[in-house]
Amino acid sequence: MAEPSSGDIDRYLAFFRAAEALKDTMRSGHTRLGRRESTAEHSWRLCLMALALGPELDGIDTGRLIELLIVHDLGEAVRGDIPAPEQTGDKNEEERRDLLALLAPLPEPARARILALWDEYTSMETPEARLAKGLDRLETVLQHTQGQNPAGFDIGWNLTYGRAHTDAHPLIAALRAPVDAETERLAREQAG
Repeated sequence: MAEPSSGDIDRYLAFFRAAEALKDTMRSGHTRLGRRESTAEHSWRLCLMALALGPELDGIDTGRLIELLIVHDLGEAVRGDIPAPEQTGDKNEEERRDLLALLAPLPEPARARILALWDEYTSMETPEARLAKGLDRLETVLQHTQGQNPAGFDIGWNLTYGRAHTDAHPLIAALRAPVDAETERLAREQAG
């Protein structure tokens, strides 16, 4: 394998510097201490979930799954995260444009590979992509049960969020069941 040119080194570094914005891209979820979580933190836990569950996921390429999870929200580094209840229009189209802008500094082979992963995730045509979407939804509802949510946060909304995606795989559905039970308990307390 040939060593990258100094121009390619600069291009990689420009991309890595731009992608750092994901650390400061805040989501609507909160940590157990009440701090808003970043998209980078969300993506990290998704990758950890895939790594831990890997041996239980027959027929799934865990490495590919982790690659999909790493890039699935990368476009949010440009304009941020829009909470699911507030999304209108075609989020994928806008996020793909943002991703293309973020990937622009990369050498073409790297740019094409990351874009292909993102396209695979959004199309959900592979088992890994469908599982990635289910894990994404599971991680979100799990965080809402763990986090110190702000006043007025509708925890009951979690009971329907991403249901089709989490129910699509038996292991993800089994993991979601106790999370839903916790959500129901929290919703009763909130109403209470």
